[in-house]
Amino acid sequence: MSVVALDRVSLRLGGRAVLDDVSFSIEPGEFIGVLGPNGSGKTTLMRAILGLLPPARGTLRVFGRAPERGDAAIGYLPQVRTVLPDLRVRGLDFIGASLNGHRWGLPSLSPAERDAIDATLASIGAQHLAQRPLSEMSGGERQRLLLAQALIGNPKLLLLDEPLISLDARHQEVAIDAVRKVCRERGITVLFSAHELNQLLGTLDRVLYLGNGQAVLGTVDDVVTAPVLSRLYGTDIHVVRTDGHIFVMARGLDVERVHHVHDHGHEHGHHH
Repeated sequence: MSVVALDRVSLRLGGRAVLDDVSFSIEPGEFIGVLGPNGSGKTTLMRAILGLLPPARGTLRVFGRAPERGDAAIGYLPQVRTVLPDLRVRGLDFIGASLNGHRWGLPSLSPAERDAIDATLASIGAQHLAQRPLSEMSGGERQRLLLAQALIGNPKLLLLDEPLISLDARHQEVAIDAVRKVCRERGITVLFSAHELNQLLGTLDRVLYLGNGQAVLGTVDDVVTAPVLSRLYGTDIHVVRTDGHIFVMARGLDVERVHHVHDHGHEHGHHH
């Protein structure tokens, strides 16, 4: 049974069809990179899988049934971080609160829960964050804590929406390796949205490229081609492969980089 299956699904936001008549399915344990220009529907798709946005048309199945809000089998790291509750809270207690249904105030953790949190933090190289208050963490450290929180309940499906956005290059590699390791060990299916394909090349099973209301799911070699991406971007795209890297170019510009700068230059560009 597929973990996520779309059959002729249309998703609409404010009257605009973000995805239009889209069909694909994702199998258990797959690591899927989700790419595409901004506004192509990466976040919208994740919200639909979470049961937060019913399809305007078509059938969306998650674990073989209609999506259910608050499904414990899905871990989610949203792109837009809400304000964290209380910056004096230590990392351990922040994650502990999510185990106990988001009741703030210091949760009394059982030894088993404490062990689970320690093991999860260790798996992503973040044990040192357990005793540190959120106020003393960098953007990258908080990001890792949120990743640990998304992993804590042993989810079967992990939706990571631009988890690399506030991390420098080294921390991006660490985060990708951590997710890959934990998810392979536990057989977790991952949808990992990103601005840039190259960081994920060694990790992906398949890539889901969105654009122009469409979605194409397949191997990197099948999907990341000039004809497919030209259709998704709605402009003439060239794909350049060199030294194990892939560059997606339009009019001589690297479109992934260009989109990134315009959308996040002022918003996320200064969190180091």
